[in-house]
Amino acid sequence: MKLPALLLAALLLSQSWAFEFIIDGEWESEMMSDHVDHFDNRRIRRSPLASEEEEDFEAIRGSDITVKSYKVESRITSRFAHTTVKSSVVNSGPNAQSIGFNVQIPKRAFITNFTMNVNGITFIGSVKEKTVARNLYAQARARGKAAGIVRTNSQDMETFKTEVHVPPGSKVEFELHYQEMMQRKLGTYTHTLHIQPGRLVPQLQVDVYIFEPKGIKFVKTPSTLGEHFAGLTKVTHTKEKAHVVFKPTLQQQRKCDNCTESAVDGVFTVQYDVERETNAGELQVSNGHFVQFFAPSDLTPLSKNIVFVIDVSGSMWGLKMKQTVEAMKTILDDLTMDDYFSIIDFNHNVRCWSEELVPGTSISVAEAKKYIQNIKPNGGTNINEALLKAVRILLKALDQGLIDQRSVSMIILVSDGDPTVGEIKLSAIQKNVKREMREEISLFSLGIGFDVDFDFLERIAMENRGLAQRIFADHDASEQLKLFYSQVSSPLLRKITIGFPEDSVSDVTQNHFDKFFSGSELVVAGKLKSVGSNMLQSFTTASAATMDLTIDTEADLQELDTLLSQQQHSIAGFASRMWAYITINQLLAERSLAPTAAKKRKITQRIMGLAVEHQFVTPLTALLVESQDGPERLLADSPKDPKQGCCPGIGLPARTSVQFVSSKPPSQPTWAKLTPTQGPSQAKAPHVTVVENDPHFIVHLPKNNMDVCFNIDSKPGHILNLVSDPGTGIVINGQLVGGKKMKNNKLNTYFGTISIYSEDAGVKVVVRTSRIDLMEGKNNHSFSWAATAKLNLNRVKVAIEKEHKITVTIDDKISVMVLLHRVWKKHLFNVDFLGFYTPNDNQYSSQVHGLIGQFINEPEVKVFDVREGTEPEKKHATMEVKGNKLTVTRGWQKDYRNDKKHGSDVYCWFVHNSGKGFIDGHYSNYIVPDLDSFLPPL
Repeated sequence: MKLPALLLAALLLSQSWAFEFIIDGEWESEMMSDHVDHFDNRRIRRSPLASEEEEDFEAIRGSDITVKSYKVESRITSRFAHTTVKSSVVNSGPNAQSIGFNVQIPKRAFITNFTMNVNGITFIGSVKEKTVARNLYAQARARGKAAGIVRTNSQDMETFKTEVHVPPGSKVEFELHYQEMMQRKLGTYTHTLHIQPGRLVPQLQVDVYIFEPKGIKFVKTPSTLGEHFAGLTKVTHTKEKAHVVFKPTLQQQRKCDNCTESAVDGVFTVQYDVERETNAGELQVSNGHFVQFFAPSDLTPLSKNIVFVIDVSGSMWGLKMKQTVEAMKTILDDLTMDDYFSIIDFNHNVRCWSEELVPGTSISVAEAKKYIQNIKPNGGTNINEALLKAVRILLKALDQGLIDQRSVSMIILVSDGDPTVGEIKLSAIQKNVKREMREEISLFSLGIGFDVDFDFLERIAMENRGLAQRIFADHDASEQLKLFYSQVSSPLLRKITIGFPEDSVSDVTQNHFDKFFSGSELVVAGKLKSVGSNMLQSFTTASAATMDLTIDTEADLQELDTLLSQQQHSIAGFASRMWAYITINQLLAERSLAPTAAKKRKITQRIMGLAVEHQFVTPLTALLVESQDGPERLLADSPKDPKQGCCPGIGLPARTSVQFVSSKPPSQPTWAKLTPTQGPSQAKAPHVTVVENDPHFIVHLPKNNMDVCFNIDSKPGHILNLVSDPGTGIVINGQLVGGKKMKNNKLNTYFGTISIYSEDAGVKVVVRTSRIDLMEGKNNHSFSWAATAKLNLNRVKVAIEKEHKITVTIDDKISVMVLLHRVWKKHLFNVDFLGFYTPNDNQYSSQVHGLIGQFINEPEVKVFDVREGTEPEKKHATMEVKGNKLTVTRGWQKDYRNDKKHGSDVYCWFVHNSGKGFIDGHYSNYIVPDLDSFLPPL
């Protein structure tokens, strides 16, 4: 089937405007191609679209024309971009001529509108189903040619082309709109704009406005237009907003001082990332829709099991093979001791470097490099047997328990052609691989050049939890291969599900994901239901290297809309458009995998309905451009590219299985909460030991039915041992932090860090006021206080309650709680600090000690001779404990478990002089060198 190459023409006839529309080439019938296996019969040669068109691409085409202005504006709101390209052109020549308006746009973008004004006649676009649009514009019965999108052979772009034939002196104004969702790769969002006016322009300007409610981490503008324009791009950056402007003067546009040619010819690039909490997702609600972003970091990567499947048929000879080998050497060097791999190379035969997975040791990597270096391409292409062999190698390792059950298994296929040996029917290969595959394995397909059937590679990858990417066979093919691998080389999570409370949302996009790779981002969107609440919650579950985790996120239903209404350059209704964008792309992917014609038709109808409602030009819709004052009609269509797949997709097919869960916070031990009695400052007996404020110790002695308090006056930076138990291998230490400045000639100290370390379990939890670090062997994870989370390791459970507290439970026998206290940032003296709470029934061994641990083996305490003190409420008494007679004072301290602001009073006998006589030895005996240090014998 011939791809359409479409142009738009307007002819001046007898002083009046008339239009007719002819399609140069055959239209692909999307409505009729409902056969599931139709792609087996499509052997379409490379489109005859000439490469010379790419080389001398000009945004404005025509001789003797004057380009008055060329302006590009992009508005990016919460990763969703709306780009407008405008140009004003005058036919300054003596004759009628055609003026072209060409725009290169990202393949993943959807055109939303195109308008044109020709000598006062305005054409305005509207998106309709293709068949409807074609019928309407065909009824115009005018003369000329049609308008449309033509896919070029460039890597990431497609070209929108229009052409209008006008008399001398005519003024033409073009305006194109398109939208896309920014995709995060390797920790960066990259927004690209092709700026190729082809001539000097008096008013040439590019504006990019970014608004991210959570804050912008950085904004970069790489010199992709060339060093000629170094320093001309201006960036204004505040916490939430950024404005990037590129506005060269006529003189600055010249290739040289006296040149008439423009040096503006290339890609204008803006890169940025957003501020995010280390583990928390970002939930945004606007205009009756929600968008959940999830991009955790500071997690230990999962180990990988990879089988590389490399096409070494005759067509790979030369540069393709050389660059593949070069890339493979770099990729193999990236493997670690915890990774397992093998290599399969195939032509008409299938060979294995190793029949079994081997660890990524330096010796194995060196041997693998020698193997691929000696590959000599020849023969045919047996993709079917090569893929099946790769699957069987991975299945054998899984079945025999040779690899970590939490590791990630993947096949990476590199091929440049269609199968010619063995099973050559693409649908049969697809079914064979699907039948052998398990859900633990993903397939990634890399198609080199244009002879490969990329549609097939995309189908087989999507159906097996992977992605496909075209590698362009030019001088940087090796870099393209390495870049792709870098995006999948660091998996952080498996089996991710983002759920919501029951009856709170509907029409949720894909919310179950097989893997999350470092530097990427998962996005889920949907519609809100009327639930009578002003908050929306989400619950994310996932499996990490050594633990399972649950993270809660919440958002106010009105807050973002209020904020957006105050922004001049934000996108109104961005959440609803992003939901439609994601839904349509996922439906297009699902449509390409539809098992029956009936299923495909049903999906097609839904895509067309959404595309028309939200005015997106998709492979199933067209943009009908009509004049305001007459019957003239133009058509902009989006033909399918058989070499690029069905659509500007965003990856995996929609496997939506919305999980509705309860909105309860992570379960806490019963001791972790007080039961209120008469008022906020009163509580029942806490039955816990507490360390709070600067720091005040409240030791509960259940046998004596009393609480004893003491302070420790130490120095900032000192690490105090709270619990040290060699018998159970558990140590709990706290590091002091000082106040901002002295108060009453004294610098208060607080616990700024508390470490809970289980030597036997090999797990350490370090709680700071800024973050929470979890270490298990060589695996390090970091979490913020900004979200509620639950983490389940083999022997340790961690529950984080947003901006409030963390509970750590070891072997279901020992639990402690750390409470977070935030203070006003401008407070003259105080700083953020931590409180520590532990019950008295923790099952330590008889060897336990420490400032708190020593009282697990409760001493006998007698208090007598109660007498008046210096203040009526602070009576004095004598305490006998551990053979000492101490003068103690009746007072009270605070327990903040129920009321973090005011606390609840706990009455106690206060021991002076840093607990001297009540604790064993002197408090300085409890200072240890490190956060995981056990207390030496006193």
